[in-house]
Amino acid sequence: MERIILRILLVCLLGGTYSCKSQVNCMNTRKTKLLKYPKYLDKDYVLGRFDYTKHSDFMLVPKDLSSKTIYLRKEVLEAFIKMSKQAKKEGVNLKIISGTRDFNHQKRIWNYKWTDKYKHIPEHKRAKKILEFSSMPSTSRHHWGTDMDINDLENSYFEKGRGKKEYQWLVKNAKNYGFYQVYTSKEYGRTGYNEEKWHWSYLPLSAIYLKYYNDKVNYKDIRDFIGSDYAKDLQMIKKYVNGVNKEILNYK
Repeated sequence: MERIILRILLVCLLGGTYSCKSQVNCMNTRKTKLLKYPKYLDKDYVLGRFDYTKHSDFMLVPKDLSSKTIYLRKEVLEAFIKMSKQAKKEGVNLKIISGTRDFNHQKRIWNYKWTDKYKHIPEHKRAKKILEFSSMPSTSRHHWGTDMDINDLENSYFEKGRGKKEYQWLVKNAKNYGFYQVYTSKEYGRTGYNEEKWHWSYLPLSAIYLKYYNDKVNYKDIRDFIGSDYAKDLQMIKKYVNGVNKEILNYK
């Protein structure tokens, strides 16, 4: 009788141990799956070296929501449309004035500022001057199709009148649709670009892309434009790519 009881206890213990191990394995498997990146995501994507106009996951923004020809990822555009409809009901009009920009587009912006607008400034200081508001090619969030500029490109616009009402609405409501202001005030230690009240990002996707960027991209990938040699010296990845709103860095 005692032997039978011992056998039963042994079976229960072994079964419990196996069950616990299985649960741990299941949890680890789930965690691994959560950390897997989308199949389409690669270095070329986060570096902006692809043609988004021919990418099946991108859509043209409707004319009533944009000021020119602009593309965004489908998920991002759908979320923005929902947000803009609600904003309009509350007397706020939201219009996208800039969306996806590939490497070459960002390079044109950078080269213009390097060779023309700020050409009188010594090169090292010139790079920092451009970086107050413009990204080096291969480091811009606008490459991803998740980020947009809304209504105006001057902080002063959002500090009074209609612009202030629009900004206050976004601060209060945008998160409900997945959108976060990327470059907030630098008063509390944020590094990199100056504050941009117009730049908003669809975090359910851009958080994944930022993690991938940090996992896969290095300074050798930031190349093929004037002034690229300063990327490492200026700590572009640490101070600029990751110099974002803390809510974005902590997003899960």
